[in-house]
Amino acid sequence: MGKKYVLKFDLLFKSGEMALWAQFQQLPAEAQCEVKAAYREHQFPIEVRHYMAAWIEDKVQLWSEVDINNPANTQLAQALMSELIQEIECKLKHEQDFPKRTRLEDAASHFTMQYSKNPLALVSVMRDCLNVELNLVRQQEMLQNGGAGNTGGVGGLVSVKGNHEEIMDQLNTLTERTADTANDVRYLEQEQESFFLSYHDCAKTKAQLSHLGSQQPVTAQLQDMVRRLEKQKQMEEQDLNTKVSGLLQKRLALVQKLQTTLDQLTGLQQRVLDQELISWKREQQMAGNGKPFDENRLNIIQEWCEHLAEIIWQNRHQIKECERQCSKLPLQAPGGLDLLPSLDQHITRLLSSLVTSTFIIEKEPTQVLKTNTRFTATVRLLVGGKLNVYMTPPQVRVSIINESQANALLKNDSMGRNEQSGEILNCSNTMEYVQVSACSMEYVQSTRQLSVNFRNMQLRKIKRAEKKGTESVMDEKFALLFQSQFSVGGGELVFQVWTLSLPVVVIVHGNQEPHAWATILWDNAFSEQGRVLFAVPDKVPWPKVADMLDTKFKSVTGRGLTHDNLQYLAGKAFRSVPAGKAFRSVPADKAYRNPDLPDYSGLNLSWAQFCKEPLALQDRNFTFWDWFFQVMKVTREHLKPLWINGSIMGFVGRRQAEELLRSSPSDTFLLRFSDSELGGVTIAWTFEDREKNKRDVFMLQPFASKDFAIRPLADRISDLEYLNYLYPNIPKDKAFSAYYTPVGDGSSNPLNGYVPYKVVTHVPGFPKLGAGGDSSSPNTPAPLGSPAPGPPSVSMDQTYASPQAVQQMQGGFSDQELLETLHDSLPDADFSDISIDFLNTNFNFSATNFNMDIQ
Repeated sequence: MGKKYVLKFDLLFKSGEMALWAQFQQLPAEAQCEVKAAYREHQFPIEVRHYMAAWIEDKVQLWSEVDINNPANTQLAQALMSELIQEIECKLKHEQDFPKRTRLEDAASHFTMQYSKNPLALVSVMRDCLNVELNLVRQQEMLQNGGAGNTGGVGGLVSVKGNHEEIMDQLNTLTERTADTANDVRYLEQEQESFFLSYHDCAKTKAQLSHLGSQQPVTAQLQDMVRRLEKQKQMEEQDLNTKVSGLLQKRLALVQKLQTTLDQLTGLQQRVLDQELISWKREQQMAGNGKPFDENRLNIIQEWCEHLAEIIWQNRHQIKECERQCSKLPLQAPGGLDLLPSLDQHITRLLSSLVTSTFIIEKEPTQVLKTNTRFTATVRLLVGGKLNVYMTPPQVRVSIINESQANALLKNDSMGRNEQSGEILNCSNTMEYVQVSACSMEYVQSTRQLSVNFRNMQLRKIKRAEKKGTESVMDEKFALLFQSQFSVGGGELVFQVWTLSLPVVVIVHGNQEPHAWATILWDNAFSEQGRVLFAVPDKVPWPKVADMLDTKFKSVTGRGLTHDNLQYLAGKAFRSVPAGKAFRSVPADKAYRNPDLPDYSGLNLSWAQFCKEPLALQDRNFTFWDWFFQVMKVTREHLKPLWINGSIMGFVGRRQAEELLRSSPSDTFLLRFSDSELGGVTIAWTFEDREKNKRDVFMLQPFASKDFAIRPLADRISDLEYLNYLYPNIPKDKAFSAYYTPVGDGSSNPLNGYVPYKVVTHVPGFPKLGAGGDSSSPNTPAPLGSPAPGPPSVSMDQTYASPQAVQQMQGGFSDQELLETLHDSLPDADFSDISIDFLNTNFNFSATNFNMDIQ
């Protein structure tokens, strides 16, 4: 099996030490050539290493933790590769140098083609290249220090075995020790049986002597026989004393060996349960916020737990057998203590801890529960197969408990298990023993799992606790309690097991969902191990909040947030940067270090700022989270492809958008999320009036989800012909043509006889051409009320027309021209004798707009 390499962080990032890439650039030319050769050999563009240096080194722990020999880590490697490609694409948005853009675009394409089917190979390449860099940097430091120091192995990387291999080695060692102990127990039993035979022979000799001593007369022959038997008795007693001494020594050695095995078992079990399983549970919790989650890892943990269960059960049997042998021959060394009872208690505690800890929730229920709505969950007993629990499949019951009941249960295992705070339908089910395909370290094998899948649970009623202060029902947390009881060893041991779900928030209406998810998001991200349920910090450093928002947004929309995006969100969350305040746009990897931008990294964001206090907007009463949640929602439902490919700038203030567009050519536009409308998306564009020699920036009335349900954003952009370049200079059709809705040629009439129509987006008062082309319309929109301090907002309406005529309807029409235009689109039937007085129509024709309002 291959070895796993882990970067030594104490060597790589000392306090106050510059980044690895910066240290590399100070190396002699010969050393730099060696690094460049390594990147060429691995076909990894060194430009990517240069421009992505901060991101690559920020992810150094993830690069090192991925075990490239474990297929179960493929998903984590895939997530790393996808994030690297996304970072490259973000960099491309701010890169104007054509050769650099070309190299980065080629790199992204290369990574996609080369590693999409084997992302673990990319991790290996990245790690090898970092290895070379770090080795050369440390060698240079040693030379400067007169040869003192240690490179920490090849490239400053320490070769260590992966967790799986290391734990399996320990399990194999314990298995061998257990087998040796089993041989020792059998040998002890044989020695004890030999002692019994010798003792029986000695007793026979004594009986013969007693019989001869009572015989008369005493002859020479009788005396000779007695002497021989006396000598034989002495030899047999001496042999018995030797055997007793040997038995005592063997028993003591066996007990010490069992004690050592139990000590090693305890340490290994603590590692598996308290580190690996707890780590898996934490990853499962963070998956609720969108973090990548390797579900197959649980199968590996089950493999470890099954080995532990088997070893523990065998050692318990050996201890019981020793106790049985000792009861047959109760020998006790002078001043010695009988350690077998304490070993028996120790091994039983280990088994109990293993069983109760491995009763886990494999698939958590949704953390926002709506009453009278179906939800699911899966519970699994990792050691159910090895302990033959499946022979009598246990029942599992589910109930819902509140915060105080959950804490009472943790304090006293016997309390709270019969209490509940609501009524759940279909809350009882039987565990099943099923065969599944599972990935192991070196091979794929079939394993059997004892689990139960609740498919149709419903929360019918909920009993809430009294609220404190400003708490709402969406702040109150509950947990689902899963309980079961079963026996092992033919009823010798009975276990009552239970486990709690992650916190859940119960709602009764859809409008409570955003706040409920805020409560869950905050709890998942910032809860601490061993906490009092369900306590969370009231204030959290902004970088942690930013990471939480980035993770959630990426999981929902397919692409994460750049540093500029997070800087904008920080200003909005802290209410320190008004929505209209401009700040200079900078590359994503420099945003936090730009002196022109506020530094939020040292500030703490409170729960109230996040989700309770309204934003400082006139006539608006929504919170930061309300705004962010609706942005996620509209992006996921209607804008996901455009967001992923970078066509939507999104997180940019009104005045910043104005500054960016004023320095751009006329007809340039960008897409941003509205500050004042929840889930609103607006188009900002620059327009030049050539007659008046004046350029201005306009903001279109924001679109909402209901608008995109009628006509997608890409089609609406296509409708507005004076929008020609997506900021900074991307032709509109290049950016959006792939997302236009295909339009038929209209050559054939529909079967139902109706005239087809389509919706067209139109801005009243705006010309067809944005550069002052021929038109009888004025080149700027008519004033809409009093002038605003910022760039004007423009409203829009929707025009309905046949597909054939829509292009011609931009100009004016007479009644006769309109009838001639529509003639080809009408059904073939003769309508000359049909009255249409029942139609109430209002036609309004103008040189700039055509509206058909059918009432």
